[in-house]
Amino acid sequence: MRIVHFSDVHIGVENYSRIDPETGFSTRLLDFLNSFDQVIDYSIHNNVELVVFCGDAYKNRDPSQTQQREFAKRIARLSNEGIPTILIVGNHDVPLVANKASSLDIYNTLDIPNIYIGNTLKTHLIPTSAGPIQILALPWIRRSNYLSKNDRTPLTPEEINFAIQESLTRAIQNETEKLDKSIPTILAGHITIGEAKTSSEISMMLGSDYLLLKSQIALPDFDYVALGHIHRHQILEESPPVVYSGSLERIDFGEENDQKGFCLVTIDPSLKQGKRIKSLEFKKVNARKFLTISITISETSSNPIADIVSNILNFTTDQSITRIKIKAPQKFRGLLTENLIRKSITNIYYLAHISIEYTHEALIHKETNQTSSNNPIELLKLFLKNQNTNHKKAQTLIDRVNKIIDEINPDEL
Repeated sequence: MRIVHFSDVHIGVENYSRIDPETGFSTRLLDFLNSFDQVIDYSIHNNVELVVFCGDAYKNRDPSQTQQREFAKRIARLSNEGIPTILIVGNHDVPLVANKASSLDIYNTLDIPNIYIGNTLKTHLIPTSAGPIQILALPWIRRSNYLSKNDRTPLTPEEINFAIQESLTRAIQNETEKLDKSIPTILAGHITIGEAKTSSEISMMLGSDYLLLKSQIALPDFDYVALGHIHRHQILEESPPVVYSGSLERIDFGEENDQKGFCLVTIDPSLKQGKRIKSLEFKKVNARKFLTISITISETSSNPIADIVSNILNFTTDQSITRIKIKAPQKFRGLLTENLIRKSITNIYYLAHISIEYTHEALIHKETNQTSSNNPIELLKLFLKNQNTNHKKAQTLIDRVNKIIDEINPDEL
């Protein structure tokens, strides 16, 4: 049984974008849809038996009609191919108001074939072409729903998080007692695990997180634990595998070096519990690249703008969202402006921003690599030497400075 596990599509993220003239869509919307298509295409062309989506279909709780349509198009392709798909509700999919429908609940209402919605903590028995499988769905829990069903005694946010953690732990244990041990079982959740390493999703979280510990979900009752919410792909446990698939697209420069993709899990239903996982592979998608270019301008540069352009040519930028960090001596302040730099660059797909840091460079003796003394004549000699000043001209300047110093009345200092 081959299973595709992915999460955090986040349709609606449109930072670093412009309007695509052919479609009228944001270029970033097209990026996210392109990565999503790669998952759907792989699932269909490789005849996988099950697709598990672990939450956050959209960036916002109230996606636009266009965003909903584009997500539905791709889910419909899986349905039409007869591939069972479970959609776990994530924190970006749930409304703030208790009892209001999530952005994924429409699929239950329409009763679309082969589509299952994990909007409550419960176990789904899903038939596949390779046999049945149990999916324990662990959606994001609304704080408002929790408070509406429990004691109204005022609680601090920390106390609410701890109470939700305890409640979820008990509920998971209760569900595992009902499982059929002869059938493969996956826990599919949208949750923060305390041991996970985070990326830029910290800046996207809607409110502070409650969390579970790895030990609370890495139970022998599960053959595989599929997780969403953390954008960085990582394996937290080997037996059973506890895995964040990570997001499909980079959100910002905090994810510049993260690999993006989905997981392919192969299970052998004929084997005993604990032995069913045959393989686990991470499949990369062709996500939009983010690139940081750091440039240092020399004190002796005769054309700092040309130096910047020359440095950029050393990188492949025609498909990257790029930012440029420049360090330059103070003497170039006023000569380097963001507008002028942008006008000089033509080979970058999207230039996010330019930062310029001006530095004060100490005079360093080339031979000894030590800072010279505070004697003004010695400093002047060192400066003239480092500037390769003509000996005769240098001596003339030194003589003039000596004369000025001699003429100064010490009482005036």
